[in-house]
Amino acid sequence: METQQEPGVSRRNKKFTTGGSQQWPKGPHSRSSQTHTTSSDSETERDYRSTSRSNPSSQSRSRPGLKMPQPGRQQSTNNESVKTLPDPAPSIPYWSAKRHLTCGNPTPPPPWFKKQEPWRGAAPGRLKTAAAALVMCLNIDVDPPDVVKTNPCAVLECWVDPHTMPSHKALEAIGSNLQHQFEGLSLKIQYKPILDPSIEDLKRFCTQLRRQAGNDPVLFYYNGHGVPKPTASGELWCFNRNYTQYIPVSLQELQSWLGAPGVFIWDCSAAGHLLQNFKVFAERRDRENAGQVNAGLPDGRQLFMNSLQLAACGANETLPTCPELPADVFTSCLTSPIDIALRYFTMCHTLPYNVTTSMVVQLPGDLKDRRTPLGELNWIFTAITDTIAWTTFSREIFTKLYRSDLLIASLFRNFLLAERIMKNYNCTPHTWPPLPSTNTHPLWSTWDLAVDTCLRQLPQLLEGIVPTPSPVSNIGTSPGRIGKTVSQDPNAGNTKTGDKPYVYQSSRFFTDQLTAFEVWISRGGSALTKRGPLSLPNPEQRSSSPGSDSADSNGVPAANTPPPVEPNPRSEYDGVPSHLVPRKPPDQLPIVLQVLLSQPHRLRALILLSQFVDLGPWAVHLVLTIGIFPYISKLLQAAGQDLRPVLIFIWARILAVDPSVQSDLLNTGGYKYFSNVLAIKNDDLLPNSSEHKAMCAFILSAISRDFPHGQGACWTEGVFDNCYDRLEESDFLLRQWTALCIAQMWDGNDEIKVYGVENGTQDQLIAMLSDDSAEVRSAALYALGTFMGASGSADSTKQGGGGSGTMYQLEERVHFRMEVAVATGATLAIKDDASPMCRKELLVVVSALVKEWRGYFVVCAWLYWEEDRKWRMNGGGPGLLGGGGVYSHSGRDHTDDDVTSQAVAEWLDVFGDDELLREENRVLLSSFFTIFVVLLDLSVDPYHEVATNAQTIIDYVMALLLESPFTRLPSTTINTPPSTNDEPRGSPQPTAKPRNSFQMPPSYNNYPSSPGRERPGLTRSDTMTSAVSNTLRRTSSFANALKSLAGVAFPSASSDDGRSSPSIPHPSTSKREKEADISRPPSPNLNVAKYASPYSRPSTPPNTSAYPAFYNNVSPPPPNQSPVNFMACDVMEALMEEDMERLRARRRAGANPGRRGRQAAGHGYGMPSPSNSTFSTDSNGSVVLGLGTGAGIRDTLPLKSSYFDWCLEYFKEPQMRQAEPDEPGSVQYNYQLWRQQRNEQVLNDTQTQVPFAEVSRWDRPVASLQVAGHPLTMAFHSYDQQLVVANEHDMITVWDWSQRKRLNYFCNGNPRGTSITGLELINQESGGIILVGSSDGIVRLYRNYDPTLEQELQMVSAFRALNEVIPIRQGTGMVIDWRQAAGTLLVGGDSRVIKVWDAQTETQGLDLDTNSDSPVTSICSDHHSNQTFIATFADGVVKIFDRRLEEEDAIVRTYSEHASCVQNARWHPRYGAKFLSASVDGEVKLWDLRGPDHSAETWFRNDKYGLAGFDVHPTTCIFANVTNAHAQQAAFSNSIDDPLRTEEDKTWTEKYGRQIDLPYSGPLAFSHLPYHRCLDQSNVLFDIAVLGMPFDTAVTYRPGARFGPYAIRSGSRRQRADRSYSMQWGFDPFQQGYTVLDCGDVPVSPFDNALAMDQMEVAYSTLLKRPVKTQHASQTRHLALDGRERPRIVSLGGDHTIARDTWPAYPDQSLTNQSRVTHGTFFYLAQEEGLLSNNSIHGGIRSKMAGVSDLANDAAVGFQIVTTDDIDDLGIPEVIKRIKNRIGDRPVYLSIDIDVIDPGLAPATGTPEPGGWTTRELKRIIRGLVGLNFVGADLVEVAPAYDHADITGIAAADLVHDILSLLSAKVVKRHASEEYELPYGLSCRLPL
Repeated sequence: METQQEPGVSRRNKKFTTGGSQQWPKGPHSRSSQTHTTSSDSETERDYRSTSRSNPSSQSRSRPGLKMPQPGRQQSTNNESVKTLPDPAPSIPYWSAKRHLTCGNPTPPPPWFKKQEPWRGAAPGRLKTAAAALVMCLNIDVDPPDVVKTNPCAVLECWVDPHTMPSHKALEAIGSNLQHQFEGLSLKIQYKPILDPSIEDLKRFCTQLRRQAGNDPVLFYYNGHGVPKPTASGELWCFNRNYTQYIPVSLQELQSWLGAPGVFIWDCSAAGHLLQNFKVFAERRDRENAGQVNAGLPDGRQLFMNSLQLAACGANETLPTCPELPADVFTSCLTSPIDIALRYFTMCHTLPYNVTTSMVVQLPGDLKDRRTPLGELNWIFTAITDTIAWTTFSREIFTKLYRSDLLIASLFRNFLLAERIMKNYNCTPHTWPPLPSTNTHPLWSTWDLAVDTCLRQLPQLLEGIVPTPSPVSNIGTSPGRIGKTVSQDPNAGNTKTGDKPYVYQSSRFFTDQLTAFEVWISRGGSALTKRGPLSLPNPEQRSSSPGSDSADSNGVPAANTPPPVEPNPRSEYDGVPSHLVPRKPPDQLPIVLQVLLSQPHRLRALILLSQFVDLGPWAVHLVLTIGIFPYISKLLQAAGQDLRPVLIFIWARILAVDPSVQSDLLNTGGYKYFSNVLAIKNDDLLPNSSEHKAMCAFILSAISRDFPHGQGACWTEGVFDNCYDRLEESDFLLRQWTALCIAQMWDGNDEIKVYGVENGTQDQLIAMLSDDSAEVRSAALYALGTFMGASGSADSTKQGGGGSGTMYQLEERVHFRMEVAVATGATLAIKDDASPMCRKELLVVVSALVKEWRGYFVVCAWLYWEEDRKWRMNGGGPGLLGGGGVYSHSGRDHTDDDVTSQAVAEWLDVFGDDELLREENRVLLSSFFTIFVVLLDLSVDPYHEVATNAQTIIDYVMALLLESPFTRLPSTTINTPPSTNDEPRGSPQPTAKPRNSFQMPPSYNNYPSSPGRERPGLTRSDTMTSAVSNTLRRTSSFANALKSLAGVAFPSASSDDGRSSPSIPHPSTSKREKEADISRPPSPNLNVAKYASPYSRPSTPPNTSAYPAFYNNVSPPPPNQSPVNFMACDVMEALMEEDMERLRARRRAGANPGRRGRQAAGHGYGMPSPSNSTFSTDSNGSVVLGLGTGAGIRDTLPLKSSYFDWCLEYFKEPQMRQAEPDEPGSVQYNYQLWRQQRNEQVLNDTQTQVPFAEVSRWDRPVASLQVAGHPLTMAFHSYDQQLVVANEHDMITVWDWSQRKRLNYFCNGNPRGTSITGLELINQESGGIILVGSSDGIVRLYRNYDPTLEQELQMVSAFRALNEVIPIRQGTGMVIDWRQAAGTLLVGGDSRVIKVWDAQTETQGLDLDTNSDSPVTSICSDHHSNQTFIATFADGVVKIFDRRLEEEDAIVRTYSEHASCVQNARWHPRYGAKFLSASVDGEVKLWDLRGPDHSAETWFRNDKYGLAGFDVHPTTCIFANVTNAHAQQAAFSNSIDDPLRTEEDKTWTEKYGRQIDLPYSGPLAFSHLPYHRCLDQSNVLFDIAVLGMPFDTAVTYRPGARFGPYAIRSGSRRQRADRSYSMQWGFDPFQQGYTVLDCGDVPVSPFDNALAMDQMEVAYSTLLKRPVKTQHASQTRHLALDGRERPRIVSLGGDHTIARDTWPAYPDQSLTNQSRVTHGTFFYLAQEEGLLSNNSIHGGIRSKMAGVSDLANDAAVGFQIVTTDDIDDLGIPEVIKRIKNRIGDRPVYLSIDIDVIDPGLAPATGTPEPGGWTTRELKRIIRGLVGLNFVGADLVEVAPAYDHADITGIAAADLVHDILSLLSAKVVKRHASEEYELPYGLSCRLPL
C-alpha cells in the first residue's frame, strides 16, 4: 500500500473570522503600515459606498475611527471563482468611492435632517436670569377673607411653622429659608426677599430690580397665601403701609415696573388668573411697543411674551391643605425637591422593614456630594427629571427651559415633581409656555425604586451614629431638615468602638441606564426605520408647539399623517433609501450626560456617547441640545490618557457639525489638548495614533478656519510645524488632514505664509502631488490654493485674493518667481491626473494666479490668438479658433505674419544685454503660456464641472483681452469673431445677448433628442477626421511657430506638455445646424458646476464648451478714432508692469495696512500708460492700473473650493457601524447577497459546460438585435444577460439579449469625427460600470445603466487617458485593456506610447514606448501575472511587454511573422506561456514564449476573404473569427476545428475512437453499479468512477493481471447499492449523495507498452476533465491548481504500472523507452518526472532486495517505509499515526497492491511474498485514514488464474468497497485529537 502527495494540487487559504476589539484603548481600526506610495482605495475611500446596483459599493470595507465590539461575521471570499473567468473582480470595486460620486462636492443633507434649532438657545428666546425678587404676602395669624382653611390644615411655610414663634420672627425665618432654598438652585443670582410689602415698596423694589438687571430676565416670586386670591381681571394683592387693608396690583403695572423678559412664579390659589391675564397683557404690550408680535424692541429688550410663568394651580383651583404637606407645597417642590419627594414617598408607599418616617428625615449625606445617599438621590432626581423633559417636550422648548439658564432649568425640572404631587390633590400646576403632562411618565416608577433602594440601607447607615443637636434653630434657617440632623458623614460617622462603619452601596440606577443605552445601540438602535412613532421626529414635529393640536397628551407630536417621502440625495453613496430615517433616540441620553460627572462611569459613558454621535449629525445635535458641551469641555482638562481616543473622536464630530465652538475651544484653551496630541512623537502613547492625530489635525483646522485668533493660537502652539512634520506619514488620512490644517492656518494670514515659505512648505506640498491617494493630492492642492490667495472660508461671500501675501522676507522678483513656480509645478503635476476632483482643485490654484497676474495671461491669450490667425492665413485649416481661409477685418488683408515675433523680441530687448534677466523673463512667459494652454485643455475637459470652472477662468482672461489695448493695435484681429465652417461638436448656440453678457447654453437633456436618427456611416478608417487631426496639427504648428519668437521656450508636441491644445470654442452662424450635432453625455451624481460670467451673473450654468457671446457683439473701433502711438511690445510691457505694481501694492499694504486703496501711478521703466488712465482698485483691494485689466470686469476669481467641506463630511458619517449596504437584512445587502449566490451559480454552470464547449458546435443563434448605426465594438456582462454596444458615432446601447430588449441608450459626448474604439465592463461581480474609450483619447465611466434598478444613469469619472495621439488616416483610435484583478487600465492606439493607469490611485503608472511607427491594434494582459501583456501593431509585429522592467527594457519579445496588420491577440486560456494572434489576411498563429521567435503553428493561411474579427474564449479552448465574406451574416463564426488543442489535450474519442471491449473485458459492473462507456459517452457525469485498466505486459514474474478488473467486479456481486451498509463504517458509500458509476475498462493495447500507457493516460485525463455531477461533491476544488471541481477515480488493475498513468507526464516525457517502465519502477519514474512530492510512504514492505542500496534509493526519492513487522511491534494505531503524520493535509493518492496481504489469504497475485498483513489489518488501517485529502485510488496486481475459490477477488472487491467508503466519508474534525465524527451519529477515535 502506498500513499503519495501530488505536488500539482495546492490548498487554498482557509476562511477566517474577524471580530471587533472589546476595549476602547485599542482604538480605531489598525490600518496597514505600508507607505503612502502604495495606499489603496480601500484605505482612501473610508467606507463610502454607492448603492447603485450597477455599481454598488456595498462591499464590506474596513472603516476607520473607533472600533467597537461587533458580532463576529465570517469574511469569506469566493475562492471557487478564481479560475473560471479571466480575472474575477476583487471584493472592493473600482471607481466606487465617495469621491467618484461627489467629485469633492459636499452632499446635501437627507430630507429628514433640516435646519436644526440652535442648541445654545437663540435670542430672543434665550434667557439668562440676572436678579430675583421674592415677594411674600403671608400676613401671619390673619387669614384672608376668601380662604376657608380645614382643621387640621397645612401650616409649614418654607419648612417653618409660623405659629411656633412671634409672627414677625416667623416672617423673617420664612424669608431667610426661602432665600436659602433659591440659593441652593443657583448661587450666582442675588435674591431679595420682600416680606409683606406695601404697594409703594413693591413698586420701588421692582423698578430697582429692573435697573439692576438691565436687559436680562428677572425672577419674580409671589407667595400670596396671606392675601385674597387673584382676581379674574389679573390683579394680585399686597398691603397698605398700615396693614389695614389689601391693595390690588394690576399685572399691567407689574409689567411696567419689571419690564421684559422675566420669570414669574405664582404660588397662590387661583394662580391661573395671573398666568392667563399676564399673557393677554403681554401680547397687547408687545403689539403696542413693537408693532408686531415677533419683532424685537428697538432698545434690544425682549418681548413680554418671551417671559416664563409657573403657576401653582388653575384659575378655579385652591392649593392643597393636607396637613402632611407644607402649605407652600408648590414652592417646596420648586426649591427643595428632595425633601418633599421623600415626604411624598413616605405618604404613598409602605416603607421597607425597620425604616420609619423619622429615620427618613435623618437620611444622611450632602446634596452636593454624589457619594452620599442624599447626594446620590439628588443626582438621580436630576437625571430622571431631565430625561422626562427630554422625552416629552419639543427640542425647542427643552433647549429654552432646560439649557439656557441654571435657575430656570432647576425650576422647570422641579416643576415636574410639583405636577406629580399636586395633581393627586386635585390641583394642576400650569406653565407658560404650556407643557404636556408628565405626572404619569414611567420614569417616576424608576425614581420610586431608587428611593426604596436607598431607604433599605437606612438602618445600617444610622446604626451607631450618635444624633447631635441640629445647628438649625427651631425657627428654621435652612430648606428642610433631611440630611441636616446628623453631625457627620455616615461613611465616617461617630460609630461605637470596635464597630466597622457601614459603607453605603451606591445605586445601580446609572449602571442599569448605561446598559439600557448600550442595548439600544447594539441591538438595532443604529439601524434605520420607516417614519412613525419609533422614528426620529421630523423637523415639523420638532418645531410644533407642545401645547398645540399637533401634540398628544404626552407632548409627542402627532404622526398620523407623515410627510411625503422626499428623495434622498445622499442615497447614491450612503445606501440609505429615501423612506428610511433614524430611530427615535434612546430615553437614556440625558442620563448619559449626568454620568459624565461620575469618575467610575465616565469612560463607559464616553464610549457609549461616542457610539451615539457616530450615528450622524442628528445625533451630535441631540447631545449638544441636551447640554453635553460644558461637560465635554471640562474633560479636556483631564490628564487621563485613557480618555484621549474617545474625547478626540467626540470633539471631531462636534466640530464637524457645529464649527462655531471654535471660539469656545480658544477661550478655554481646549485647543492645546489637541495640539499636544498631534505633537506626540511616541506612537505607543496613543492607540492607533495616526488615526487620532488626523482627527486632531481636523479639529485644529476647524479652529483655524476663518478665525484669525484661532490661527494665531495654533501657530503659537507649534501646530504648523507638527503638521509639516507629518506630511510624509504612512497613513493617508493623516497626510490629508495635516495638509488641510496647514491650508486653514495660512489662509489669509501673511505671517504664517511667510513662516511656511521659510520652511519650504509649498515645495513639500508640491511634492505631495504625486501621492497615491487622490484625497491627499487634492488636500495638497487645496493648501496651495489658500497659499496663493484662494479662500478657505465657509462663507460663500468671501472669495479670497491677494496672492501669497506680502512675503516681505523675499525680494520682489523672487516673490514673483515663487508664485509662478508654485502654480506651474502644480499644473504640470496634475494636468494629466485621472481624478476630476484633483483637476478641479488645480483650477482653484491657477485661478488665484490668474487673479494676481492677469496681465501676463492677457499677453498669452493675445499671442495664442495671433499665432492661430497666422496659421490659418497660411492655409492651415480651421485654426486654433476654428474657421479657415484668409482672415480679414475692416476690409484690410492682414499680411503681417511677424507681429508676435516682433512684439516678443522687442519686449526682450527692454532687458538689454543682461542674458540672465532675459532668460528669466523668457522662462516666466513660457510658464504662463504653459498654464494658459492647460487651461484651454481643461476648458474642454470631459468632466463637466472641471470644464465649467476652466471656462470661467478662460472667459475672464478673454474678457480682459477684449478690454485691453491689444484691441487698438493697427494689426489687431481681436475685434472680429472668426468665421467658422467646422465647429467642434457640442458647442453652444448663439443667442441674442446684451453687450456685457456671456453666451447662455441651451438646455439639453441627458438623452439625445432623436436617438433613432440615422447618421452618416463611418468606416473604421474614418474614425480620426479633420476636427481631431487639425487640433493635433494645430498644436504642433502653433508651438513650433512660438519656438521662433525670440527664443521663448513654449511647449511643443514633443515636450513634456505633450497634450494637444484644444481650440477656443466660438459661436456659429447657424443654430439649427449645430443643434442637430449636439452630443452630451450623462451628468455626474452631483453636477454642481456653476459658470461665472465676467460681465454679469448668468441664471443658468452654461455648457462645458460654451464660449462668450461677446464675439457677436464686439464692435470694431470707430473709423475716426485717433491713431494709437504704442506698439504690441508696449502693451505687453505695460500689462506685465501693471502686474508687478499690483505685487508692490500688496507688499506695501502688508507693511502698512492703512495704505490700502489708491496708489500713485508709475511704471518701473518710465513708460507712459497707453490709455493715459489712472489707478483704481477692485473689490478685493487689488490695484488695477490704467490699462483697464479688470476695471470693468466682475470679480469671478479666484474660484472657491468646497473640498474642505467635503472632507469634513468624513467626520459626520458613521464609522463604527456597518454601512446600510453592509447591514444584514437591508435591501442592498440582500441584493448583493443574491448577486453573489447567482454569480457562483453562473460560474458553476460555466464549469459544467467547459468540457462540452470544446467539442460542440457554436452555431445556434441566441438573439438578433437591431442597433442604430453600425456597431463598432461591444462587451458582454459576465453574469447578467446584458450586452453593451457602441455604434460608429457615440451612441451606447445597453441590451438584455435574453429578452431582446433595449435597456438604455445614451451619448458618450465625443467630438465630431471621433468614435468609440474601446468598451469594457468593470466591477461585474458587484453590478458593473461601463468604461468607454474614444478615439480622441478620452475615457469615460458610467454607472446605473440598468433602468430596471430604478436608478439614474450617471457619469462616474472622465479623463484623458491618451494625449500623445498621432493623426493617422487608417488609425485605430484608442485601444484599451482592463484587468479587474490588478485594477490596471492599459491604453494605446494611434500613439507611440502605451500608458498604464492604476484604478486605485487614478494615476499613470508607466509610459512605455512602443518603438514602432505603426499604431497599436490590440493590447491583452496576462491574466495570470498581470505584469506582462501583448501589444500588436498595424505593421504585423507582435510585442511582449514586461511592466516589471525599466521602461526602456520593457519589450522582452518581438515577433514579426505576420505580413499584414494584426487584428487581435489573446492569451491561451489554459497555458499561460502561449498566446494566439490573428492578422487581417486571415492567418491565426500560436506562439510559445518559451520557444523560438517563430510561431508554433499557423492556421487559415492565405484566406482569400481576410479576417474582420478574432477573439479567444477566456475559459475554454475555443476561438472565433469573422471573415470579411461573412461579416454581414453573423456576429461570429465558430471555429469547428479547435487548433488550440495540442496532442496531449485530446480526449479518448478524438485520439482512439470508441471504447471497445477486449476479449478479457466487457460489461460487468462493480457492485451492480450503473454501467456506462464513459470514454464514448461525453455527456455522462459522475462524482466517483470505477475504471478498469486490464494491463499486465510490464510485469517481471507472473502475468495475468489483465483479468484483474473482471475478477474484482465478479467478487463484488454480493454487494449492491441498496445493501452496502457497513457496520464498521456506519454508512452506505452509495447512499452518501454522490453519483458512483462503473465506467468499464480502457481498451489497452497488449502489444505496445508505450501505446498502452498513452491510452491509459488519455483515458484517465478524459474523465478528469469532466465536471462533477453533484456540485461540491468531491470537496477537492481547493486542492486543484485550476480551482475546478474534479471527479475521483478508483482504478482496477492490471499490474502496478497503471498507477503511474493516472498522473499526466510532462509534455517532453519520452514514452518509447519501454524497458524502464515496469510494475516495479513506476513510482521511481513518477518521482523523477516531478509528479510526487517527498512526503510519500510505503506500507507492508517485506520483499527481497538487491541490498541496502535499494533502501537508500527509496529514501532518496521521498518514500518512508512501514514494514510488515511494524504492525506487530508498534500496533495498528501507531502505523496509522505514522501514515497520517507523513501525509499531513496534502492531497494524497492511495495505491493498494493486493500482494500486501499474505498469499495465504490472497494467493492470486503476480509476485506473492509470504509474511504479509491480514485482510482484517489492512481494512482497519484503511478506516484509520479518514480525514486525509484523497484525490484518487487504485487496487492492482490481482491475477485470478492463481486464485482458489475466488478468495482474492472477493477480498479485493471488499477493499474497493472500503476505498469507496473512504472517498465518500463526510468527516468533521471535532477536536485537536484524532477524533472524527462520521454520519449517522457515529464517531471514532483512532485506532478504529
